Amino acid sequence: MKRRIPETLFDGHGFGMAYEVERVLYEMQTEHQHLVLFEHKFFGKMLMLDGATQVTSKDEFIYHEMMTHVPILAHGHAREVLIVGGGDCGIAEEVLKHKSIRRVTQVEIDASVVEFSKEHFPEFTKPVLADKRFELVIDDGMKYVAKTSRRFDVIIVDSTDPVGPGAVLFSKEFYAACKRCMAPGGVMVTQNGVPFFQPDELISSVGMFKSLFADGACYVAAIPTYVGGHMAMGWASKDKKLRQHPVRTIAARYQKAGRFKTRYWTPEVHVAAFALPRFIAEHVAKAKKR
Repeated sequence: MKRRIPETLFDGHGFGMAYEVERVLYEMQTEHQHLVLFEHKFFGKMLMLDGATQVTSKDEFIYHEMMTHVPILAHGHAREVLIVGGGDCGIAEEVLKHKSIRRVTQVEIDASVVEFSKEHFPEFTKPVLADKRFELVIDDGMKYVAKTSRRFDVIIVDSTDPVGPGAVLFSKEFYAACKRCMAPGGVMVTQNGVPFFQPDELISSVGMFKSLFADGACYVAAIPTYVGGHMAMGWASKDKKLRQHPVRTIAARYQKAGRFKTRYWTPEVHVAAFALPRFIAEHVAKAKKR
């Protein structure tokens, strides 16, 4: 009988799901988390950390494109990008498609995640590690943003859910430190879960964004393996205008960036992503300054 690996993120809601394993490619308990990579007959390679799906070959493009192209093209002239987390290098690969980017700094707490990704996700790591604009820092993301003297136009927080070592990346202390190392007119985006199942996570984060930044909100994307409908990407910016650009502006910036191939993101999807379903908009409106 084939092994099934459970997704445990929603155990508290009284339901669960499991993925049938074709073959385990890698499994270990790292210093920080339990990591397992396996093959699934539909989703391809699947990476799970502490019982939560992180990335699959089948739908990674949705998450990675929406976490990168939205903030970079909303900003319009980003040169310096910081990625907190993202050890598989999927985010970095998308960022480096933008010709305007001078440097991408990725801060990953767990060196073993990067080493394992070199072997099992070469489609991400090979182009990234070969690009002279990429800088990898093995460090605690909280400590890095609190102490660095660098300033970033775009900060992308590619975190796990707010449990274990990832919990601090959902704190006001962390968001304030990100603001400290953000350049004027900068923007930060965060992985903020599925609002249908995790509304408190979104309400909490947006409340902190509103207290720290000129603009705090979210946008959405539909990612099949992140169960529960829309996934929310948190949005915190020093400039309220960044999420209000019309399609023609985003399309012109995309053209200038090199009009690289995408499979989910388009200028129209970019603008539409900020049009929230009412129940999510109500969560955002409910978020009070914290």
